[in-house]
Amino acid sequence: MRTPFKRRRFRPKLSRRQKAVNRTHARIRARGERAIATLKTWKVLAKLRCCPRRATGIVQAILVLHHVEANGYAG
Repeated sequence: MRTPFKRRRFRPKLSRRQKAVNRTHARIRARGERAIATLKTWKVLAKLRCCPRRATGIVQAILVLHHVEANGYAG
């Protein structure tokens, strides 16, 4: 797990490289958080009680349905 660089109170400011790394980290983190938020909107997952192998397939199917609903079906 990676963590962003943090500026402390009495330390010098972050370098350009460190700021760039933090921006990249934030972009990746935002995608993950959006994916988790999308999955939480599907109520069927709240009561899902099965093995992780089967749950993976269910989650993949839900995401396909979500994308079809969001983007429209092109045929």
